[in-house]
Amino acid sequence: MRHGKKVNHLGRTASHRKAMLSNMASSLILHKRVSTTVAKAKALRKYVEPLLTKSKSDTTHSRRTCFAYLQNKESVKELFDEVSTKVANRPGGYTRILKTGYRLGDNAEMCVIELVDYNEDMLAKDTSTSTGAKRTRRRGGSKKSDAAAAATDATAAPKAKDKAAAPAATAAAEPATPAKEEAAPEATDAADAPAESTDSKDETKDAQ
Repeated sequence: MRHGKKVNHLGRTASHRKAMLSNMASSLILHKRVSTTVAKAKALRKYVEPLLTKSKSDTTHSRRTCFAYLQNKESVKELFDEVSTKVANRPGGYTRILKTGYRLGDNAEMCVIELVDYNEDMLAKDTSTSTGAKRTRRRGGSKKSDAAAAATDATAAPKAKDKAAAPAATAAAEPATPAKEEAAPEATDAADAPAESTDSKDETKDAQ
């Protein structure tokens, strides 16, 4: 049973696998891009990224260690002279795997593994997005709610003024009504008074 054994042997012996990964790592460093299967690319990434990290310290010991893995003087020279300066400020993640479909014949999943800092198109997109407005994963509902609250406050203020003005107007209009009602009985009394006077005149005439 292979419990906990994550190494992909890639159908090769140990010596064949080691020689293949060494050769692919040298090609990746020299050409910055290699087309291969996804399984080999994932194995190559684990093989070459520690070498890229070691190239950040340009010492004789580091060069000899990388040469023990690569077995190629030109690739070691390229790694320490050119690639190390490009990846100096990157804390890991030096390679990128881009899947390209399936190979005709055995239907193997193909990809391109490349050095991240040498893909000019991807770098241009990254710089354009970084110079623009910073985007977050939050929905921004709080901003909308604040704007809605401000709008409701703005609409509520005139309504409050109208409500405050309405009681004052009604209070001013209410005293006028009793005055009219009080004036009306006086008017009726005044209207009844001439009737009484005419009745008294009729009574005096009858008495005569």
